[in-house]
Amino acid sequence: MHSDQDTPRAPLALRLAVAAAIAFLHFPIAIIALYAFNAEDSAFTFPPHEFTLKWFPRAFERIDVLQSIGLSLEVALIAAGIAVVLGTLAALAVHGRSFAGRDGINLMFNLPIALPGIITGIALLSTIRLLDLEPGVQTLVLGHATFCVILVFNNVIARLRRMPQSLNEASMDLGADAFKTFRYVVLPGLGTAIMAGGILAVALSFDEIVVTTFTSGAQRTLPIWLLNQLAKPREMPITNVVALLVILVTTVPIVAAWKLTESGSHADGAGK
Repeated sequence: MHSDQDTPRAPLALRLAVAAAIAFLHFPIAIIALYAFNAEDSAFTFPPHEFTLKWFPRAFERIDVLQSIGLSLEVALIAAGIAVVLGTLAALAVHGRSFAGRDGINLMFNLPIALPGIITGIALLSTIRLLDLEPGVQTLVLGHATFCVILVFNNVIARLRRMPQSLNEASMDLGADAFKTFRYVVLPGLGTAIMAGGILAVALSFDEIVVTTFTSGAQRTLPIWLLNQLAKPREMPITNVVALLVILVTTVPIVAAWKLTESGSHADGAGK
């Protein structure tokens, strides 16, 4: 067993470069968080002279903000629910089986998130028009579900590949049929992977804007609301408060999904 001291460390220059890149990526987020507490009506004075919490209650007193938050949560939860069902079933169908078209199925599941968002959005809008659907909540849910499915699919496939086949064989040897083996052995082993995929789907859907622009119609999710607010500089403090909320709402699920995946990996390692 190798200790941490035996592991070679990266060169100092590389570590500094990585730290600089991370700082560069997170600097705009820090600025948004800073100006959410700015006491001035204008958010363009740097550095801020005074800090206040007054913008937080004002932001949540606005009906348009609450409606946008509610719509984003509704779409994210429904889309994630669809993604959990379809992604899990697809992973179970594809894993461990060799059949014609398997690679094509994998490609189709990955395409919506691999392609640029604008391409996916245009394709979805064309489909909506062909089906003669009215853009609204249902088209938003369908659009978001198309790229959320892959998050669950990849999580479940990765967990299935790490699960020892001997568990299924032992269950069968003890007299369990295929359904009982799936219910009592496979599904519990996939639990954290499914939850992690669903949580990531909620986070991705909540702050998605490109596909939303093509499928929302007159509906305004929170990212669309934020985009419209950029043309109103006098409301920037409230905009920053809402943007900070989006950052927190998307960061917490990502961390939770990472912890779930990590705990599932440790469990798999212990099982082996």
